[in-house]
Amino acid sequence: MKKKGHRMKNILPESIASELGLESGDVLLAINGQEITDVFDYQYAVMDERIEVLIEKPSGEEWLLEIDKEYDEDLGVEFDNGLMDDYRSCHNKCIFCFIDQMPGGMRDTLYFKDDDSRLSFLQGNYVTLTNMSDHDIERIIRYHLSPINISFQTTNPKLRCMMLNNRFAGAALAKVDRLYEGGVTMNGQIVLCRGINDGAELERSIGDLTRYIPLLESVSVVPVGLSKYREGLYPLEPFTKEDAYGVLEIIHGWQQRLYAEHGLHFIHASDEWYILAGLPLPEAERYDGYPQLENGVGMLRLQEEEFREALRDVRDKIERGDIVLPIQFRQVSVATGLLACDHVRDMARRLMALCPGLTIWVYPIRNDFFGELITVSGLLTGGDLKNQLLGKELGEGLYLPENVLRSGEAVFLDDMTPAQLGNALQTEVNIVKSSGRDFVWSMLGM
Repeated sequence: MKKKGHRMKNILPESIASELGLESGDVLLAINGQEITDVFDYQYAVMDERIEVLIEKPSGEEWLLEIDKEYDEDLGVEFDNGLMDDYRSCHNKCIFCFIDQMPGGMRDTLYFKDDDSRLSFLQGNYVTLTNMSDHDIERIIRYHLSPINISFQTTNPKLRCMMLNNRFAGAALAKVDRLYEGGVTMNGQIVLCRGINDGAELERSIGDLTRYIPLLESVSVVPVGLSKYREGLYPLEPFTKEDAYGVLEIIHGWQQRLYAEHGLHFIHASDEWYILAGLPLPEAERYDGYPQLENGVGMLRLQEEEFREALRDVRDKIERGDIVLPIQFRQVSVATGLLACDHVRDMARRLMALCPGLTIWVYPIRNDFFGELITVSGLLTGGDLKNQLLGKELGEGLYLPENVLRSGEAVFLDDMTPAQLGNALQTEVNIVKSSGRDFVWSMLGM
């Protein structure tokens, strides 16, 4: 039989693995006589105080190591693949899938559709449940992997099959019951498509999902993202201002009821709905601790709260003399997506009013690459930034929110790097965290 294993990429210094003489290139074959499938099997197996580890050296020699250690102490090994297994791709053909709306010619990693429950736990990705076996569910419960993030879209089984283009998508909802019974905490997401799963269907979905409270801790409602590359795809329409107002009416009604019953608001609207409807953002308390920031739920409210706190800090430092005014001739620029532009402009205005001598130019970037319906900064490209900022006043440097870069990659979606953008614009490009505090201190150069 062909032996399976996991190649070691790095051995941490002063670790158990280092003391045992393990080296880069060694292969882990088994722990306690059991083959290791992925990182969760590995972490679960090495928790015990006494374990047997089977290693294969590059020469083919096998070592069986008996290890006594502290409970939950790691061996100090990093593997070639952090997941220790192949990533599972999505087999659905969702009518709203954004990856299907991307042009050709981009790097391969951008076209990968993941639907891996392990990445849900490790990275916060959302899964549809259609790619999960009974064994996967059992492992999640046994290893207490929480929270698991689930893309519901709808609780209407027939409609879910249509939206995901998968005849098993409706039946997959029964796996939520298994997770609930197993004590697994969850978060949910509904990608709302106009005229399909909104209105009465949204009411039904929210009502059905409330029975999983408190283990289902939150559910976000986000509008479908529509790029200009939709030829041959299911016909979807953008939401109007009136539509957004109606969606918020439904969500606010449920929030009021659920807070009275459970002490949490549970169902949350992403920031786009409020901007589209022309309504103010909810107060911070309505977001239940911001469990859905990655879905753009409460991101602008949290940034505002952080900004106010940082502004108070600046004012205190000015009064103490730690910051000497005026700040002479500091001129910087910020570029962001259309969605957050007014919010960023307002922060810039208030900071400049407090700090004479500081000039901040804020530039909204229209998404020509994906189409003007895409307004978030996380889908801006280096090309759009370059084309729309050439010839503009940029000052000592251009500041961009960190979500313009792919996670773990120092490149924009179109493979341009910040350094290349800086060369084209003849200014320094600075990537900063999206928090209100980081905005203040980066604008001040501190």
